[in-house]
Amino acid sequence: MLMPNAQTALLRDLHKPGAPLLLPNVWDVGSATIVADAGYPALATASASISAMLGYDDHEGAPIGEMLDIAAKIIRAVNVPVTVDAEAGYGLHPEELVQRLTAIGAAGFNYEETDHKAGGPRDVDTQASLIAALRAANSDLVINARIDLYLTGSPSVEEVAERGRRYLEAGADCIFPILAPSEEVIAELAKAIPGPINVTCLPGMTVGRLATLGVARVSFGPMTYLTALEALKSMARRIQADEDPYNA
Repeated sequence: MLMPNAQTALLRDLHKPGAPLLLPNVWDVGSATIVADAGYPALATASASISAMLGYDDHEGAPIGEMLDIAAKIIRAVNVPVTVDAEAGYGLHPEELVQRLTAIGAAGFNYEETDHKAGGPRDVDTQASLIAALRAANSDLVINARIDLYLTGSPSVEEVAERGRRYLEAGADCIFPILAPSEEVIAELAKAIPGPINVTCLPGMTVGRLATLGVARVSFGPMTYLTALEALKSMARRIQADEDPYNA
């Protein structure tokens, strides 16, 4: 297995605009092993998938200890860098969050804007200060700074891009405007944000097309987990109907 500093360097180097890092998000050791064995050079967890698997609501509904325990098991099971969805930090001080991620061998992490207790995104100054504190606590971990404005409204490209610029200045490595709604918007963001951007591959989008728009990282969030559940649901129905269980 690569040493932690080598893993973080590799993960950072995989963020290439036009040749994006593809991350079919994983939720347990089985899914992680499948994706790693398929040849993907890095893995990303999805908090929505892990919390659902554990029986909790998303948005920090699951205890951090249980979430990080799953992440630790994934990291131990594969020999590629793993970036952990750390949600909004679980209320931990930035230094403690970084220490806990480092202790399990994470190569990077997602850090979102949403304040789940207050509701809605943190103001940009507060979030930039938190990202700066995370960077000060560790110079190696790859920080993927999530912008949550598209979750609650229809912000302008400039409003999103300004947050992206502030977070890069604070020390983030990549900017994640989650659920950016269209190729047109993504293309504008890729031009307006002076650093790597991560986007969600939404229905109707293709990774090839997203690459041409200049993105550096493509995520699938809980869709991999939900797709696996749909396969199980279909098989369960075939068993119940006395059909061939293995032939969809």
